[in-house]
Amino acid sequence: MLTGERVGSETALGFSSFAPHTATAMLSHQTEELAYVVSGRGELRMDDGVAPYGAGDTLYVPAGVWHAVAVTGDEPVTMVFVFPHPDYPPTDRREEEGA
Repeated sequence: MLTGERVGSETALGFSSFAPHTATAMLSHQTEELAYVVSGRGELRMDDGVAPYGAGDTLYVPAGVWHAVAVTGDEPVTMVFVFPHPDYPPTDRREEEGA
């Protein structure tokens, strides 16, 4: 991940890869997030709905919005993400119900 400490920027750039048929925990970042889907397909799950995505799509998540990345296809999903923050921003993780 490129961070402000490494390049002297107020923006962080990185990438993530997610295995087929998996989903992240629900997250909420203190900053907005932009992501470009390099490969794979899935859905961005938010409290107010679901947005399907596939290779070539761009995703926008406003600051403070709870969301999870789910992979619905048989191949991994790779995304490039950007935050207007000099590092990975402060992030809350929602505890699973019944955990």
